[in-house]
Amino acid sequence: MGGVMLDFGNLNRRSMLQRSGMGMGALGLAGLMLDDPSSIVQAAPADSGLGIKAPHFPGKVKRVIHFFCNGGPSHVDTFDYKPALQTYAGKPAPINLTTERKTGAAFPSPFKFQKYGESGLEISEIFAKTAEHADDMAVIRSMYAQVPNHEPSLMLMNCGDSVQPRPSVGAWVMYGLGAENRNLPGFIAMCPNGMPIKDAENWQSGFLPGIYQGTFIDPQFRELEKMIENIRSPHASLAVQRKQLDLLKTLNTQHQADRIDSRLDARIQSFELAFRMQTEAAEAFDISKEPAHIQAAYGDGVHGRQTLIARRLLERGVRYVQLWHGAGQPWDNHEQIEANHRKLAGQIDGPISALMHDLKQRGMFDETLVIWGGEFGRTPTVELARGDGKETRGRDHNHYGFSVWMAGGGIKGGTAYGATDDFGFKAVDKPTSVHDLHATILHLLGFDHEKLTYRYAGRDFRLTDVHGKVLRDILA
Repeated sequence: MGGVMLDFGNLNRRSMLQRSGMGMGALGLAGLMLDDPSSIVQAAPADSGLGIKAPHFPGKVKRVIHFFCNGGPSHVDTFDYKPALQTYAGKPAPINLTTERKTGAAFPSPFKFQKYGESGLEISEIFAKTAEHADDMAVIRSMYAQVPNHEPSLMLMNCGDSVQPRPSVGAWVMYGLGAENRNLPGFIAMCPNGMPIKDAENWQSGFLPGIYQGTFIDPQFRELEKMIENIRSPHASLAVQRKQLDLLKTLNTQHQADRIDSRLDARIQSFELAFRMQTEAAEAFDISKEPAHIQAAYGDGVHGRQTLIARRLLERGVRYVQLWHGAGQPWDNHEQIEANHRKLAGQIDGPISALMHDLKQRGMFDETLVIWGGEFGRTPTVELARGDGKETRGRDHNHYGFSVWMAGGGIKGGTAYGATDDFGFKAVDKPTSVHDLHATILHLLGFDHEKLTYRYAGRDFRLTDVHGKVLRDILA
């Protein structure tokens, strides 16, 4: 058969039963310990790679929450007001606005914009509640991506590369900072109703050790057992599971002794984390413990619930939480953008505002980075249906220019950074790449993006590859 034989030492039949928790004595012990599960929870070992680490310099923030509007929200209907579209409504624009599909005349936003806060940031009516925090927000209006397609743009925004499989932003953050809470994943991705496009690749660890990959949660369910798969064992108590894991770890460690394979260590750590989560996840995900007025502020919809859960997770030391709008690409509104964008914004506008208020009241705002955006924007022209050429009242993909905003610790609020042209098609003032955005996120966490590296395949890799500059104009 080949391979390496395991040295079981004194692991005879009796000791195997004792170590695995299948002996009668262990069953009796389990019964005694059920009243105090914390007595058998063990912290992750210091050398697991999840221990707290110091950044390059004191960071402004220690945690990140990212509202990801997958599908590509329209910047000209949300955070980038363009009155020229009204001037040219129904007419060809005087500049070339060609992108992926055939589009027609200039299409003014169906939504009203107004100025908010002392800063006078112009924001669409569909984000009126979020706009209450305009003086805390820095809106980057000059973002650009590389191609007008969802899959590569998702990989670029989440992993820093549109082609090659690379670690996600959250994985890099975990690699750099470690975990504050050993009983919960440090990086969590929540997406209602299943996976988004590209599935778990959006929160992958890539060539980093697997312990840094994001943990997927489906918040469409209210019951913890459905929200987190296999959070409970139907076959064994916590005490029995502890003994089984100890035995498994002994065997895996022996197996690992003659091998260099980080995947096995990641598997060991994932088993340990899953065990510890059984005691803490139930409390962390239980929003019924929140006061009634807090629950009402976030709302009872799935996006309100997942945002409130996210705040509870951040409060308990989770480093990076990504809140996806839903499975597939809900913001990909090629048709009827007025009705669809109004509905989608209505689902998250209240929860975003509630989160911002909540973080301030709890003294967490200055140590939290809040990010909103998608993988690209949409055209300022109306999309034409294939075949008959009729208008669909929607917008096509646009990677040449779009908006992302950030708020929280270290951010200069009330800031509009960069600009697209008069029609909102292309970034023309301070064009900002995704690498620039990532460099800024890492800077706020205390990292020089050029020095946070990992040796792989003979070279030092980083999140920003060989690009990126910190957007110092939006820093407080």
